[in-house]
Amino acid sequence: MRDVSELHRIARNAVAEAGRIAMRHFEQETRSWQKGPGQILTDADLEIDCFLRDALLDEAGEEAWLSEETEDDGSRLARSRVWVVDPIDGTRSFAERKPEFAICVALLEHNEPLFGFVFNPAKDEFFEGRRGYGAQCNGLGLLASQVTTMNEASIVVSQGENRRRRFGDMLPCASISTIGSLAYKLVLVAASRFDGYLSWRRSHDWDIAAAHLILSEAGGLLSDADGIAIRYNCNDLRHEGLAAAGRFLHPSLVRRSRDRREAVQSS
Repeated sequence: MRDVSELHRIARNAVAEAGRIAMRHFEQETRSWQKGPGQILTDADLEIDCFLRDALLDEAGEEAWLSEETEDDGSRLARSRVWVVDPIDGTRSFAERKPEFAICVALLEHNEPLFGFVFNPAKDEFFEGRRGYGAQCNGLGLLASQVTTMNEASIVVSQGENRRRRFGDMLPCASISTIGSLAYKLVLVAASRFDGYLSWRRSHDWDIAAAHLILSEAGGLLSDADGIAIRYNCNDLRHEGLAAAGRFLHPSLVRRSRDRREAVQSS
């Protein structure tokens, strides 16, 4: 089995190169189309997915592969190590030439993130973390928010979801901001640029695995919207809502989310 430090080095270099591929497409016209209801796909997604698969997998087949843009054959369930990849998280922002997207790569070992990278090449922000070694952005250590109360908090959410959910009504004392890319939002929480993130939308392993590791190593917490722990590499790759924050704010954010969800479901 390949050494973890070697895999970390290979992955880090591959993510950096994937960023260069992304920017080549970002700076010129790139083809995009609908792959499903509300889902955008571009040539860049496919090129980066192919590049990362070639760069990360070895001929011996020691690690399994899970990517948003590759059909899941289930082989990952029998492997101790799994690469989890989103070639471009925030594809809609990417297609609209908004610098709110990220390349995400994580390595799971026994279904837990071992290390992860979230790279926004348009802003030259390279977030990374390794279990037990902390988290950094461009070499500077990250520490998640120490805010304790919601009336001090800045919460980032999805713009489209906020139009439907009106999170400001749920969190009237907090400041609400919106940007693209789920993974990018999570690492910005890890960097204390926001105190928390909330969503009731469905996500998948590839959306969050890398960012989750970075947030955890920065001292933050991520759960589903009801406070239940996230589990990876299961038969069902979906997660029903997310709540991320520093360790002091997270319980309050989950409580508000859970109370509102219960009220909506009972109405």
